[in-house]
Amino acid sequence: MKRQIIQGIVYIEMNDELGPNPVAWLPNTFTQMDLINISIKVLTILSGEDGLIPESLVILPFPSRNLKGIVKYIKWADSLRRGGIGQSALVLLFKEIDDVIFYKYINDLSIPFNNLTPEIINLENSKASREDFIRLLEHLEFNISALLEELKIQEMAQQESKAFPDQQLKDRNLIDYQFKIIICGDPHVGKTSLILRYTNDAFRRNYVPTLGVMVSDKIFKIDDFIIQLTLWDIGGQQKFQTMRRQFYRGSDAVFLVFDLTRIDSYNNIPKWFSDVAEQLKNRSEELMGFIIGNKKDLTNQIQVTSEMANQIADQLGIGFIETSALQGENVDYAFSTIANLLLKSRL
Repeated sequence: MKRQIIQGIVYIEMNDELGPNPVAWLPNTFTQMDLINISIKVLTILSGEDGLIPESLVILPFPSRNLKGIVKYIKWADSLRRGGIGQSALVLLFKEIDDVIFYKYINDLSIPFNNLTPEIINLENSKASREDFIRLLEHLEFNISALLEELKIQEMAQQESKAFPDQQLKDRNLIDYQFKIIICGDPHVGKTSLILRYTNDAFRRNYVPTLGVMVSDKIFKIDDFIIQLTLWDIGGQQKFQTMRRQFYRGSDAVFLVFDLTRIDSYNNIPKWFSDVAEQLKNRSEELMGFIIGNKKDLTNQIQVTSEMANQIADQLGIGFIETSALQGENVDYAFSTIANLLLKSRL
């Protein structure tokens, strides 16, 4: 593959004497401390769950290595082990900047993991050697790599089959209006997920991790006009505060995103608005935008009511939309509405 998405695979078992124990891994460049830290985090997360393990794949962060891992937990009957069961986990590691791919295609990726589970249990029951487990990891790496390449090709084909051929998109003269939208908000409120849901494009991204910005775009028609929305996903971490202000410049609209289940992210919306407004105070056009309350689908956890959000939206002079990036609710509506408003302001 042109881009190395898979950063490593680790197989871990819960050993009765040693605890979380790395059995096999690829590549061989992991330090012993890396393997121990990964193993402890992956398996001890199950403590307190009464022996229950997730049936679906789980994604965990490993910030010390700037990695994330997609985890398949495995459980089998084994009379020789404590409690009469064996537990282990397969961890496929990838860079944090590629997490959108794994969140988007997690259901597709579950197939090769599930297919491999019986083989792992057979190896465990037969007390297989480390080399046998390494061969199995190599097999998994090959299958996942092939699947990712296939998904990438499918995604590119879908892009090319849309209203505008790929060769035409390269000709900027065909675009009537280009609008820059900055998407701001606290970390983990779902900014990237909103963009992914809207563009449906996981592989074709331009991400600059050292600067904390991801740039995506979408081209479509409104009436007889060809519109390009350039979406700037601005990193919310404090360390990006100085750099991100440079990315505000030239913006036509802003989405201020908060998590409906986190009151702190809602309380920080005025700070984000002030941060953006300060950098764009000398612009001649009015800055358009919306406050976006994301994760609407988590109905039992919502802490911010519509009344609260509309109140702060009125104070700031912009609109409010509730969305669910997970279910897609109101995501297209939010982006199409701002596109129509921006186009109307230019006509």
